Amino acid sequence: MFNRHKILRWILLPMFVCGASLGPATPIGAVLARQTETHVGGTQADPTALQAAFDQAAREFGVPERVLLAVSYNLSRWEDHDGAPSVAGGYGLMHLIQLDSIPAIDGKGDDARHPGRPDPNDPSLHTLDRAAALLGVSPETLKRDPAQNLRGGAVLLAQYANEIVGSSPADEANWYGAIARYSGSQDAVVARDFADAVYATIRQGVARTTSAGQRVTLTAANVAPNTETVRSLHLRSTHYSALDCPTGIDCQSVLAAYHQNNPDDATDYGNFDLANRPADGLDIHYIVIHDTEIDYNIALQVFQRPYTSVSTHYTVRAQDGQVAQNVRNKNVAWHAGNWYFNGHAIGVEHEGVAIDGATWYSESLYRASARLVRYLAAKYGIPLDRAHIIGHDEIPGPTPELQAGMHWDPGPFWDWAHYMQLLGAPIGVEGGRPGSNIVTINPDFAHNQPAQTYCYGAEATSCRAVPTQPLNYVYLRIAPDPTAPFISNPYIEVDPTRANSWANKALAGQKFYRIEQQGDWDAIYFSGQKAWFYNPGHNANTMPGSGVLVSPRPGQESIPVYGRAYPEETAYPQGVSPQSITPIYDMPAGQIYVATDLVNGDYYWAPTFAPTLDQAERAVVKGQIAYYRIYFNHRFGFVKASDVDVISVPQGPVHRSPHSAP
Repeated sequence: MFNRHKILRWILLPMFVCGASLGPATPIGAVLARQTETHVGGTQADPTALQAAFDQAAREFGVPERVLLAVSYNLSRWEDHDGAPSVAGGYGLMHLIQLDSIPAIDGKGDDARHPGRPDPNDPSLHTLDRAAALLGVSPETLKRDPAQNLRGGAVLLAQYANEIVGSSPADEANWYGAIARYSGSQDAVVARDFADAVYATIRQGVARTTSAGQRVTLTAANVAPNTETVRSLHLRSTHYSALDCPTGIDCQSVLAAYHQNNPDDATDYGNFDLANRPADGLDIHYIVIHDTEIDYNIALQVFQRPYTSVSTHYTVRAQDGQVAQNVRNKNVAWHAGNWYFNGHAIGVEHEGVAIDGATWYSESLYRASARLVRYLAAKYGIPLDRAHIIGHDEIPGPTPELQAGMHWDPGPFWDWAHYMQLLGAPIGVEGGRPGSNIVTINPDFAHNQPAQTYCYGAEATSCRAVPTQPLNYVYLRIAPDPTAPFISNPYIEVDPTRANSWANKALAGQKFYRIEQQGDWDAIYFSGQKAWFYNPGHNANTMPGSGVLVSPRPGQESIPVYGRAYPEETAYPQGVSPQSITPIYDMPAGQIYVATDLVNGDYYWAPTFAPTLDQAERAVVKGQIAYYRIYFNHRFGFVKASDVDVISVPQGPVHRSPHSAP
């Protein structure tokens, strides 16, 4: 979805804050606090400490342990993330929220918009402070001490139960209303969905080992919730229409907010724009795959808050593949952080946290998403290939200053090969002749497990190794040697081994031109550089590819690469300000890249809120400049057709030189 380290990477950058535990710590809390200080290579001495902390917090406040475990599991998968907040401002195992401001970045990506301020009187945005007051500890303690965070969640659940049923009931069935309130939503569908998911987890049971090595088990119990306990919450019941989903999946409407925030300023609104795609000339070319960086329930609430400046067309739940439609497909959702791609794409969010990978990316989620995407692709004529079914991490920033902050979801653990198979379009299915110099990246996902690290916090002060798991990319180096430095990117300064560094990673399904082979290494043009990756037999991590090849026209030292395909200035009608066409990279002379589409530049002018489309200031500006969209690096780029030649190259072997494989 969105985050500088990614998050509603759709929408916001995470607000990572580092702080020290200021409050008292129980013996278990002290053990867990040491866990959060573990750096790369560290281990946790007592793998049962977290389970004991759940038991202790549950007993202290009279909350059934299964209820506490299930609520936490649905919010965080029992991952603490070293005290860093989620994109929604939630901390720790119980996702206690402290949200006073929104980062000045949004999902619209039109160079002009900035999110507004959260409602300071909304109690759902300040559960961390409320829990801290009830416990008599500092908010910073709840952020940094996992055991205290569990106590904070437990004390809130107990308080809600007492307000609803007059006690902390021993019967797990009677916690339904308290769980629905803990969701933070006043929407009946959203609040009840969360409570239903919690009870489904209790019935199924779950056991997992966290990234910090903590073993936690929720023993299954066949509990039928007392749904009558939700009545006293007086949740609002909103009925939506125009649901657009395929048959065979559980689909509901939970529409994102469309609201003017400031009655005196029609440019201050959220969270999407009215349109009439594709009838208005704004063709739908792409489906963008995101993850939410927060749980399904909180994500839906974020989309319902008009000041967040983020939305998506669909959201898929991990537990069971349930789908919520949030924006009608004819409208332009604010999800990609690049206005050009927003105008031409449908966004699909997936419940998950990129760094946790398969912890969230379930088979139910993959299959429901694939069924939805097949349906949408057929309806709008979108090719089922990796050039058009793309990750948020493949979308460039529209301008140079926005490159570094673009999101990296769904991340390195998303199984693109499996997902494309479910779509009925396996990677490489379009075919390429053996010996082709166009290669399609296709690592063996199950066995591709290079080392990675990740750092939490705005200052990246808490770093550790990421648990080994399958990855969807190949590392790129400056020479055919496993000890050679990784290639770099001018916009990325973090350690190249970090999971969120996209500078040195070629992704499954992407296509590049192979220029050289040495031993078991292949070289490609990537990001204006010559980049090497390990490819035993020259087919272990690739398949033969096909496509159109483009290269700078002779006589130029380099040509510009753009982050969006906007029209020329003369195409804009009177009253519509021409948009800048600003390069984000240079493509050096002689380099060759694979092009995916040839499109004429366009721009959707939608500057203000309007109650209905026929009352809106709107225009689809069509230009004459033609652009090729190319695989330039981990992200796509655009080059003007007038700047390149379409070239024909031999299909035979590229230059080979001796080299010893590692």
